[in-house]
Amino acid sequence: MSEELSKGLPNRKRNLGVAFFIIGLFLVGGAIIFYLAGAQVKALDTSEIILQPANVSFAAPKLSLTALDETSVSLDDYRGKVVLVNNWATWCPPCKAEMPELQAYYTKHAHQGFVVVAIESGEPASTVTEYAQAYELSFPIWLDPHGAAVDAFKNWDLPSSYLIDPEGMIRMSWTGPINQATLEKYVTPLLEK
Repeated sequence: MSEELSKGLPNRKRNLGVAFFIIGLFLVGGAIIFYLAGAQVKALDTSEIILQPANVSFAAPKLSLTALDETSVSLDDYRGKVVLVNNWATWCPPCKAEMPELQAYYTKHAHQGFVVVAIESGEPASTVTEYAQAYELSFPIWLDPHGAAVDAFKNWDLPSSYLIDPEGMIRMSWTGPINQATLEKYVTPLLEK
């Protein structure tokens, strides 16, 4: 073996070791993210409250966007109802886990003047329509291509939800996914007044 070749061999072994170490870190990191996302989804399957709301009291923002059917919509259109505004995205795992919970609660309580307004952050109408059909969502879905809703509510975390009373005041807010048990405990009493 030539002297140059034998000098380069330790460097190649070291570089190969570093490459395997980096690949290992990526695999472990991916496994942790996968595990945590799965734990988040499992948390929504329980009948226990997973996230308490922040009790707040401020006027709902003046917000007008476009619905999936391309009509202009506004939060003012829902005065007199109890509204849960949900900022979400089709690519967001906790948002995906939460959607069946929101749909089930909406189906159960819509007759009481309750409505979910799901505001999707940034995806094209075709992607959101596909998603809504796949999840069989029947509540209003608005498109927010420029982040107007997250700006208006001053919270850029997804999902985030805001409970608006019939007078247009925000009474509760959540940052993170919510489930039916949470909604039953905190929203149902307002519907029964």
